[in-house]
Amino acid sequence: MSIAHTHLRASRRKPGFLAAVLHRASGVALAVFLPMHFIALGTALGGADKLESFLQITHYWPVRIAEWGLVSALALHMALGLRVLAIEFLSLRTRTGALVGACCAAAVAVGLAFLLSGA
Repeated sequence: MSIAHTHLRASRRKPGFLAAVLHRASGVALAVFLPMHFIALGTALGGADKLESFLQITHYWPVRIAEWGLVSALALHMALGLRVLAIEFLSLRTRTGALVGACCAAAVAVGLAFLLSGA
């Protein structure tokens, strides 16, 4: 096993690597949702009745779970993006594990608040 390969395996165990993977994955999830959002906006242009009939789908539990995942992904993406900004502009390079954990905890809290609000 080469030194570069060993270094790569060791770097995958660091919190920064996990944060980068989660940030990218949540960004992809948001990008996948975007066409559906545009369809909803286009439906809204047809009037309130058309939008209301389109939004009836949100009463089904699989859609509610997908909405929860979307809100959680948005919160995670935002929190990890703020982490990147803190690293860049505030030179915050210590305690990255705690910071990544706080970002994930914030995303879970926002997701649970959305789920429990019944919105």
